[in-house]
This record gives sequence, structure tokens and C-alpha cells, in this order.
Amino acid sequence: MMKKFIVDRIEESRVVLECEDGSMASVSLDSLPKNVRKKLKDGDVLRFEENSCFLDKHETENRKKRIEKLMNELFTE
Repeated sequence: MMKKFIVDRIEESRVVLECEDGSMASVSLDSLPKNVRKKLKDGDVLRFEENSCFLDKHETENRKKRIEKLMNELFTE
């Protein structure tokens, strides 16, 4: 089963993730694959499936666009 998390923030050697149900989890950066750690930033969508973890670039971009649209709607007359 695939699980989706949003990177809330990175604190020293840990990454704080927002789970799909809104709860928060903190994991060691070292527990993530090196290729993920190197590119990881706030707001990224991480997917975990069985024994793999990867950045979902498409979903991250979609989220950024949705957020940008909402912000534009809020701050324009």
C-alpha cells in the first residue's frame, strides 16, 4: 500500500512529515534514500511503498499550483 506524506520542515538530522490524516511524524534523514535526501525540501510530496521511498515531483508541482492559485484568489481584489 502506498502512503503519501508532505515535508513540513527539515530540522537538523530529522524531517517532519505531515501524514494524509493530518497527523505529524518525524523521521531521521538518514533513514531516507540518499537520492531523496539530497533533493528534499519543504513542501515536497514523499511516497512510501513497501520498501521504497521517492519524491513525487508531479504531485508536488500540483500542490504548489493549487496553493499559488488560492493565495492569488485571497490577495487580489
